[in-house]
Formats: sequence, structure tokens, C-alpha cells
Amino acid sequence: MMDSDLSGADFCRFCRSEASSDRPLFHPCICTGSIKWIHQECLVQWMRYSRKEICELCGHRFSFMPIYSPDMPRRLPIRDVVGGLVTSVASAVKDWLHYTLVALAWLGIVPLTACRTYRCLFSGSLDPVISLPFDIVSAENLAKDVFSGCFVVTCTLFAFIGLVWLRDQIMHGGGPEWMERENLPAPPAEEPLQDNNNENVNEVVREEGVGVREEVNDEVAEDMLVGEEANWNPMEWDRVAAEELTWARLLGLDGSMVFLEHVFWVVSLNTFFIVGFAFCPYQIGQVGASIAGFTAEGPFAGPLKALSGYVIVAAILAILHAMASLLRLRSAKKALGFCYVVVKVALLSVVEIGVIPLVCGWWLDLCSLSMFDATLKDREASLHAAPWTLLFIHWLVGMVYVYYFASFILLLREVLRPGVLWFLKNLNDPDFSPVQEMIHLPVWSHIRRLIVSAMVFGTAVLFMLWLPIRVIKYTLPGFLPYAVAVHTEAPVNELSLELLLLQVILPALLEQSHTRTWLKAGLRAWCACAAGILGLRSYLLGQASRQADQNPPPHPPHQLGAAHQALMWREGPAGFEPYVRVSWFPLRMAALLALISISLVMASALTLVIPVAIGRKVMTIWLPKASEGVHELYTAACGMYVCWAAGRGGALAAGWARGGRAALVNRTAVWASRAARAALAALALLGLVPLMFGLLLELVLVIPLRVPLEQSPVLFVWQDWALGVLYTKIVCALTMMGPDWSMRRAIEKAYRDGIREMDLKFILRSVAAPLVRWLGLALAIPYAFAHSVAPLVVTSTVQRNLLARRVYPALLIISVLAGLAIFHIRQFRKLYEHIKNDKYLVGQRLVNYDHRRHKHVASN
Repeated sequence: MMDSDLSGADFCRFCRSEASSDRPLFHPCICTGSIKWIHQECLVQWMRYSRKEICELCGHRFSFMPIYSPDMPRRLPIRDVVGGLVTSVASAVKDWLHYTLVALAWLGIVPLTACRTYRCLFSGSLDPVISLPFDIVSAENLAKDVFSGCFVVTCTLFAFIGLVWLRDQIMHGGGPEWMERENLPAPPAEEPLQDNNNENVNEVVREEGVGVREEVNDEVAEDMLVGEEANWNPMEWDRVAAEELTWARLLGLDGSMVFLEHVFWVVSLNTFFIVGFAFCPYQIGQVGASIAGFTAEGPFAGPLKALSGYVIVAAILAILHAMASLLRLRSAKKALGFCYVVVKVALLSVVEIGVIPLVCGWWLDLCSLSMFDATLKDREASLHAAPWTLLFIHWLVGMVYVYYFASFILLLREVLRPGVLWFLKNLNDPDFSPVQEMIHLPVWSHIRRLIVSAMVFGTAVLFMLWLPIRVIKYTLPGFLPYAVAVHTEAPVNELSLELLLLQVILPALLEQSHTRTWLKAGLRAWCACAAGILGLRSYLLGQASRQADQNPPPHPPHQLGAAHQALMWREGPAGFEPYVRVSWFPLRMAALLALISISLVMASALTLVIPVAIGRKVMTIWLPKASEGVHELYTAACGMYVCWAAGRGGALAAGWARGGRAALVNRTAVWASRAARAALAALALLGLVPLMFGLLLELVLVIPLRVPLEQSPVLFVWQDWALGVLYTKIVCALTMMGPDWSMRRAIEKAYRDGIREMDLKFILRSVAAPLVRWLGLALAIPYAFAHSVAPLVVTSTVQRNLLARRVYPALLIISVLAGLAIFHIRQFRKLYEHIKNDKYLVGQRLVNYDHRRHKHVASN
């Protein structure tokens, strides 16, 4: 206890003063004892300083009671309410006009200017360039041009960011050796500097040479610069700090008109990048193609000409850099060298991230044509029909292939002895930077690596796809081709199954860490068997067992570049473990390569057969009428999930069996109980709720827009459930990102508990029951009204049908209008309070903590 408590007087916990007639003490929080009391002025000052509205000790929120003027009427006069309403409306109209101008500037003028500038430059004639100011304000094809302009603006923005980032890479990591090398003669070793009496500086200059001379010159320049800024005004620096550029100020969301200047600079930057980075390389490439005699036309002629233009620009920059080096033009040499490095890195990035995955995607497609009963003519027709779509699909497939190929190499590195993969760079090495190697290594090294990368990727495709397909066709003649198109009228919508696959099945399968563990164990077992057969255990696995790290694979673009850079790595490995070189080592290595090829073909053939065969059987049992028309992608996903579940169950059972029969029975009973609870929860959350949600959206939106009144709608339960799963997932994501309320807390608790600690009663009561109750009411009330109440009043069959078909959209409209009405009522109440406080509020009084009232509110 404090001295104040012993004396019986109450003191403020901040200023340590007693209460007075004009400064009473309050107890606004749960704190007791000597820190219970406080003056209102002290608390307000502390809140202003700490920017907190809760007690830092007990966490209770302080509350204040408004004090109004004695002459305040019981109800505000209509004149005051109307005046405040007019002021509020005028402010809202002003804000609306400002934000409309902001939206028109950033979402209209900027993309529209970029699109039409790009179009007029690449039109091939001078007339569009002359009429460009009139074309920009034209309303023709407005929406399409705005959408295309957003893509152009995005490209220029990424180009600008990439240029700045590459400059930082060169500044921090240094440029290539030929760019940093200087050919200037060093000063004589014994010649002191003129007008310098400091022997220490002379000695340093004699040792360091030109570098110190440059530093001295930089210091002199810095001194001159400081001399010119000696008369700076501190008020101007305060103004600059106060006007710090933020996103709100940059975009114009702060209410100022400064954003118009930013719009002008963005339009200028877009125009500069379009001219400098798109139009000029395209024209140079077109001139080069004309000189070489190539006159190729088609949808890909423009990008190819631009790419060849960049190659020509890089060659010209290299020649000019060599000439500037010979003429000892230092500034020109550095500028030309930097430009050459920028073009070089850009070309290599396009080749590694764009061309190589595209080539891999096309090679995968060509090697798998017989698997889908397709021909080259089919691909040619698709290419003519939608060239860019087909190009993007092949690039995406190739990107995924390269990513998983590099991930497999990382997993293989964890199994093999350090030093086996000496020719591959460790992609998890923190010192490895593909961009720095693009900057420093010569072009021929990159070309050699890219060629080797293409050869390795192409050879792997042959062993993992082309040869396994031939083996499957020879051993199982009727198994192929895969069905990749749905030709039946079955109630299985391909889009719904695709969404179900991408949103439910594959994430649940790929997010399991057991898959990676099983694959790693299989690789280790294969390596042990191969090493035992060929006598290469010391070479493959080393003498002692080692623990493998669990580093995750890098990001796909980074890993793609790293994979290409690593395939021809010839330097010493980061880690190396010696091995015993046995006799006939080259012959054993050749046998190892042959065994790898055979194993790869067999593993790929089994992967292509087993999941699809299991999935077909499951689909036949589940959907007997639609099994022949189901896309094989879905049967493969279903089979993979069944295989994973069987493997996981077998692994658990094997682990339980080690503890004896009693432990096996006990663990089986425990997991059976967990499985039953999980099944009931899944039936409610993944079955009933998505079905009701999808059915409600079908009745509210899809049927009124898609089915005419003279036709009878047909509801497909499977399709509604599959789409409902996607809708439910989206709503859950929005709920988790929204404000804190009961449903969000319930979902968070259910997610934290998981399957092991699942509280089935809580899930059914707090999560499933509210959703089922509201969805059930939304489905049942309109149906009961349209088919039970309305027939008592409406006698016409046509009107009954119209009412039954439009009752659900009417429910949506009524709900939206009710929500808007409630929102406006609340806003009007806030406006009323604001008007009353603005005219009659004279102060606020701190409210004391009442434990009885707090207990009553908490219990409610």
C-alpha cells in the first residue's frame, strides 16, 4: 500500500494530487488500490499522448458521457436537421465528384491513352499519329480499349520496376568485370600530389592509385555541394516532411488535386516506355528482318520482331561500348555498358521464363498426342482458332513441369550423398542469385546452359511420357486414349467439376506433407536397392547416414531461372563427401543410368495407369450413367485421392501395430470415433450447407437469367453442390477477412481445433446450425408463399408460374432494399447525433466503472 492509502486520502495516479471541487477524481477502470483514481484532465492528456482508449494495466476501455448545453431542446428543430442534412449531402456530392474524377483519371484517361498511343504507333502509317489527340477522346470501343490499356499500363509499370530493381542489383552487386575495368594509367608511385602538404594523404594515394583520386574528387564535389546548400531554410524541410508522399496522396484519395500531376507523369512514363521499349525495338527488328529477307506474318510476328530488335540493340550496344573503351570515353562507356547489361538481362529473363517453358509445354503436348487421340492437325487448327490462348496454356504447362522438375532435384539432393549432383547448383544456397549470374557471366555461357537445359528437360519428357505411353498401349491396348471431353447430356457440368477439383480435391491432396515424405522414402529405398545391386553405396549414399534438411522449394520463377543456371554449373560443390571408387566404375555408372531410365519409364507408366483406373471404377459406382463422359482429369484426381487415403491409412495402421494388439484396437477405436465426427461435420459443412447455398443461388440468379418463363427449369443437384462448395469457400474467405463477429470466431475455433480436437457439438451448434437455419428459411419461405399462400389469391396459372419463378429474385431485391434502409437509418442517426453535438455539446464527463452494470452486460 502507498502512503496515500495509509492516510485515508485518494490521489490521482498520474499527478498525485487530491480531488478538488473543480477537479474531482474518477475511477474509470477495473484497477483498484492506489491506482484506482485519476483526474479527467490527466487521463485525457495521457490518452492524447499514448493514443490509446483502454487502460494499459487492466485493459478496460474508458468511456465518456456527453454534456449538452442547458438550452438544448428535447428534439432538434427541423431547420437544424435540414441544414445539417444539406451540408452533409453537399460534402458527399463534393467527395463523389472528386472520387469520380480520380476514377476517370486512373481507370479511364491513363489506360485509354496508353492503349491508343500503342495502337497508333503500331498502325504502320502516319495518319493515326496525326489524329491521336482526337482518337484519345473518342468514345468508340471505349470499354475494350480501357481493358487493353490496363494491360499496357501494367506491362510498363513492371518494366519500370524491373529497371529500377536491376539498377539496384548492379549498384549493390557490381557490374560485370569488363564493365568495371578501367584502362586509365595510374599516377607515378613516387610523385606527390601538388598543393598537398599532408604526407599521409600522399602515401595513401601512392598505394591506392586512381581510386583514391576519385574519392578525393568526390569529397571535393561533396564539399562544393554542401557550400551551395549552406543557406537552407528549415521551414522548407518541415514542409517537405509534412507533405510526405503516401498512396492516398499519390492516387488522389486524400481529397487534394495534386494527383493530376501524378497522372501527367504516369501518362508521360507510359508513352516513353511504349516508344523506347516497344516501338523502337519493333522497328529495328522489322528493318533487320527486311535486310535479312524474312517477311513472316502472323499473330506472333510482332513479338518475334521486337525480340530480334532487342538482339540487334544488344549487339549495337556491345560494339559502341567497345569503341568507347578504345577511345577512353569513360562516361559513355559506363552508360553503354549499363544499357547493354539491362538488355542482356531482359533477353535472358524472357528466354528462361518465357521461351524455355513454352518449348517444354509444346514438347509435352507433342509427346502426349497419342494419349489423347489427337493429331498435329488438331493442334494446328486450335492454333489458328485461338493462338494466344493456346500459347498461354502451353507456357503454363511448361512452367509447372519445370517447377516440379526442379523440386524433384531438390528432393533428390536430400537423399543422395553430397557431391553426387556436383554438376547442379544447390538452389537453396542463399548465396546463389540467378540475376547476378545473368549480369556477370558472358552470353555464350548462358546460351550453353540454355541448350543443356532444353536437352535435359526434353530427354526427361521422353522417359516420363512418350515411352510410358508406348508401354501402356502395348500392355493395355484398351486403356488409352484418355477422355478429355464430355459428350453426354449427363447432369455433370464440366465447369463445376473443374472448380471442385481446383478448389477442394487438389489442395487437400497437395497440402499434405505425407506425400513428400513418402516420395522421399521411395527415392531412398530405390537408391539403396540400386546401390546394393551395382555396388555403388559409397558413391550414392555415402558411408554414414545423414539428416536431410526440410527447406521448401523456392518460388517458381526464381526456381526456373535457378534450374537453368544450375544445369551447367562447373565450379566445385558447396558440400562434398568422399566415396570409395570401386572397380569397373564407368561400367557400373552406365548400368546405373540404364536402371534409372527403366525405373523412370515404369514409374511413369504406373502413375498414368493406377490413379485413372481407380478413378474410373469409383466414378462408375458413384455416377454409373455419367462414367463414360467424365473428364479423365477428374478420374485421375479421384484415384490419386483414394490412393493417398489408402496409403495414409496403411501407414497409420502399421504404426499402431508396432504397439501390440491392444494398442492397435485402442488407436483404431480412437480414430474411428474421430472419423465418425469428421464425417458428420463434413456432411454438414461440405454437404448440406454447400448444397443449400448452391441451390439458393441457382434459384435466385441463374434460373431467372437463363431459363425463359415458357420453359421448365431442371435442377441438377450435383452441379449445384459442386458450385456451392466454391461459393461457400469464397464466403468463408470473405468472412475471415471481414469484421470480428460470432461466425468468424466460430470458424476460427473450428479451424484451430482440427480433426484431432474437433468439438462436433460446437461445430453443429455454432457453425452449421445458423447457416442451415438462414439458408433453409431463404429456401422455404418463398417456396411456401408461392405454392401455398399465393394459390389462395391468384387463380391464373400464368400468374402463378410467374410468381413462383420470380419470388426468389424478389426476395433478393427485398433483402437488398431492407439492408439499404437499415444502413440509411443508421447513417441518419449518426447525422442527427453529429448535428446535436456540433451545436449543443459543451463537453464530456468521464464515466466511473460500475461492476454491476458491467456484469449485467457481460451476462447478456
